[in-house]
Amino acid sequence: MIKDKLNTFLDKVEKPARYVGGELNSTEKTDAQVRFALCFPDVYEIGMSHLGSRILYNVLNSREDTICERAYAPWPDMEKQMRENGVPAYSLENFRPLKKFDIVGFSLLYEMCYTNILTMLELADIPLRADQRGEDIPLVVCGGPCACNPEPIAPFIDLFMIGDGEELIGELVDVYKECKVKGVSRKETLLAMAEIKGVYVPAFYSPVYDDTGAFVSMDKIESHAPDMIERRVVKDLDAAQFLGKPIVPYLSIVHDRVAIELFRGCTRGCRFCQAGFIYRPVRERKRETLLKQADEILSCTGYDEVSLFSLSSGDYSEIHQLVPEIINSYRDKRVSISLPSLRIDAFLKEDMEQMQSVRKAGLTFAPEAGTQRLRDVINKGVTEEDLLRNMKDAFESGWTGVKLYFMLGLPTETDEDLLGIADLARKVSAVYYSVPKEKRGKGLRITVSVSSFVPKPFTPFQWAPQNTKEEIIRKQHLLKDALRGLRGVEYAYHAPDVSVLEAVMARGDRRIADVIENAYRKGARFDSWDEHFKLEIWDEAFAEAKVDPAYYANRDRSLDEALPWEHVDMLVTKDYLKREYHNALEETCTRDCRKGCNGCFGGKCADYCKI
Repeated sequence: MIKDKLNTFLDKVEKPARYVGGELNSTEKTDAQVRFALCFPDVYEIGMSHLGSRILYNVLNSREDTICERAYAPWPDMEKQMRENGVPAYSLENFRPLKKFDIVGFSLLYEMCYTNILTMLELADIPLRADQRGEDIPLVVCGGPCACNPEPIAPFIDLFMIGDGEELIGELVDVYKECKVKGVSRKETLLAMAEIKGVYVPAFYSPVYDDTGAFVSMDKIESHAPDMIERRVVKDLDAAQFLGKPIVPYLSIVHDRVAIELFRGCTRGCRFCQAGFIYRPVRERKRETLLKQADEILSCTGYDEVSLFSLSSGDYSEIHQLVPEIINSYRDKRVSISLPSLRIDAFLKEDMEQMQSVRKAGLTFAPEAGTQRLRDVINKGVTEEDLLRNMKDAFESGWTGVKLYFMLGLPTETDEDLLGIADLARKVSAVYYSVPKEKRGKGLRITVSVSSFVPKPFTPFQWAPQNTKEEIIRKQHLLKDALRGLRGVEYAYHAPDVSVLEAVMARGDRRIADVIENAYRKGARFDSWDEHFKLEIWDEAFAEAKVDPAYYANRDRSLDEALPWEHVDMLVTKDYLKREYHNALEETCTRDCRKGCNGCFGGKCADYCKI
């Protein structure tokens, strides 16, 4: 029925291949005891590029008792056609309505996708609020990095999975299947799931506010629910399930290549970086495992590029052995390698030369700040000399294009720090022209990409204020003027409105849910896309909910203030985060974990960390 209706209007929408399924390596199951819809609240090209979703797809479909099918947020033109033609949200594999699944799960990668969750739920005829769902409605679950502060969307979600999904999701399915066989109620099923370590059921907790409206505590209203929800961790990443045979899309996606996860976590401790704290400790895959995975995926997909993916790929302990092995193994097939997240202090000259010998697939570095003072504040642990050395190595190896990522509005930032970005770009340009013409490539292109700082939960900067919108605009223009006229330098930045809203969502409490629903009802969709973001809608939504966004985004929070996400235990202790915040204000660096334990897990270090 759905497929027949699609045939009547798919020619009216952009990129129909987003909605038809049937891709190489997609699951061929038609049904199972447990039906799991794996949903991504953004467009197909982005969702298909998400490594975590691909891993869970393989994990779930490797079970005989489970069928996992995919669904992505429809682009506004497709949403319009679906509503006009009575087509519900459906899965790509079997065109099954999402309402016919047992569990509808969303990956939470970015706060600005929250309204898309509501779009998909409403298109599926699933009530938006969890307390409005009856016994015949699928459980709505969420996981991913944004789940570490679940409160802004808690009223819409039945349960959150906190931590590594492949460690937790099997137990979730087991408990659900047992409850389904017994025929127990929705509440009894949620009670049973709440006993799983890492599962948070918002309905079993209630936020408390004082007379001023300040958050005071999260009170447990169901005695069997845990006091704290502790993050789940895959301790042996090398033995964990990976991609299997990944789906090959019909159309180009954002990361259209083989993605190999070298390791999970980070030892560096950049104080703005949420991923660097919530994915601790570092767990590596063996080089032999990675080579096997690369071989298996290349053989069943036809890709010609391997992306060595991690928070900091250059920190992989055997990176200098792995890169040439992959290149030499597939040189005849012209398979290239990309390292999407390089530390500027990583010594990679020989690797870069070998990578360039096949095909230059992109080079990106993240100095983050323009002066050494500010890099010390954020604990970046790298120097200008590190960057310039790597730039010279890259230019001598034939690269002519490089992306440099920076942040604007970091705690304690001054105009001098900001202008340091322009000074650094000028020096990188000078390095290129210092390389003899016969050794360098033609056409220098340096992209200076500057994003606005967003304070995130479970980082040392979770207490710090974000710059106001007006201050962000002033700083953007100051830097733009400073970069004007630099040879080969391009400047990329975004309007500040989305960054401000992201900060509200990141540090919000349950009162933000009313704002999100208000905005959705007014037409908010794809808020991370410039062409669809509508500031006036959000301004109206905040006003109607009587919520001041500055209270969440721009306020300097006390270290003793109760935080809406503190019932979630991401393992790194609050005392450690406080200590790191003090170190930041004192411009003191903290050593890399590989050089000695800093005690970030408190008394649990020995249980998790094997460095």
